Amino acid sequence: MLRACLFLIVLLSAAPADAAGFQYGSAPDGDGKPLELAIWYPSEGAVSTQAFGLFTQDVAFYGPVAGKQLPLIVISHGTGGSAASHYDTALALAEAGFVVVAPTHAGDNYKDQSTAFTPHNFTDRPRQVSRVIDFMLKSWGGHANIDPGRIGMLGHSAGGTTALIDLGGEPDLARAVKFCRDQAEFWGCIQAKQAAGAGAAWSGMKTPRWPHDDRVKAAAIAAPALGFAFTKEGLAAVTAPLQLWRAENDEVAPNQWFADPIKDALPKPPDDQFVPKAGHFDFLAPCNDALAKLAPDICRSAEGFDRAAFHQEFNKALAEFFKAKLASP
Repeated sequence: MLRACLFLIVLLSAAPADAAGFQYGSAPDGDGKPLELAIWYPSEGAVSTQAFGLFTQDVAFYGPVAGKQLPLIVISHGTGGSAASHYDTALALAEAGFVVVAPTHAGDNYKDQSTAFTPHNFTDRPRQVSRVIDFMLKSWGGHANIDPGRIGMLGHSAGGTTALIDLGGEPDLARAVKFCRDQAEFWGCIQAKQAAGAGAAWSGMKTPRWPHDDRVKAAAIAAPALGFAFTKEGLAAVTAPLQLWRAENDEVAPNQWFADPIKDALPKPPDDQFVPKAGHFDFLAPCNDALAKLAPDICRSAEGFDRAAFHQEFNKALAEFFKAKLASP
């Protein structure tokens, strides 16, 4: 009996954490606004139900970090989103053994869209991701638990473009101008035209120095924005493992203009995931009643599409992809 008890104690102490810890953080961004962060990670702390924006989540609130040499995933939300946009996926990844950090992108979030739909947004966002990685590796209280050689990204919409640029991609702004000249009634082009009226024109802008970050070793991108602006030359440096998620009914970023040009221009075929009946916003966390009332457009799915059920598969596939591509040497 004593041996059995001792064996059980050893077994339980060796078992991986099956809960997610959660903390808030703030990463400095030079002269820019500090970046608000949400951070999930494996933990063996006591779990309680905590409010998180309009959602609730069962987490070990500021619980201790469990594990060593943990991989890090940065989540980059889409235009007008926040750190909460993919909270269910972050929870699933943390429970699978990842540290996950989601910034609320300054200048492009639900409270502040001062740079949304401007060229500056696509230089600001990748730089912000680098500042977030700096914070997580150097200043976050659990930084010693992170393996700096195992960093990945998940990006949705504008966040997908952010990930491509961090991986080495360089969009051609002239192609973006031409696209909106040819597709002037497209929703995104109307938004860009309105932003240009505020003094942030795409045409005539010099090619920026795109900020890349070679610490990012793999990425998953869903319904990426600005696909029409990428060429084979512009994506030649994107050789890291890439998982591409395409929604069949994406009306915000139609595949033929957005995801498909990226898929065709990449130097290596991505892990291509096509989701029947899905729309652009189905990659966001399943909505509750509060969010559905506040933002019905992002909560509406096609008849017959179960977003909650899809996210069970989506989150599992992401965890498997990152485990394989960010495996320990």
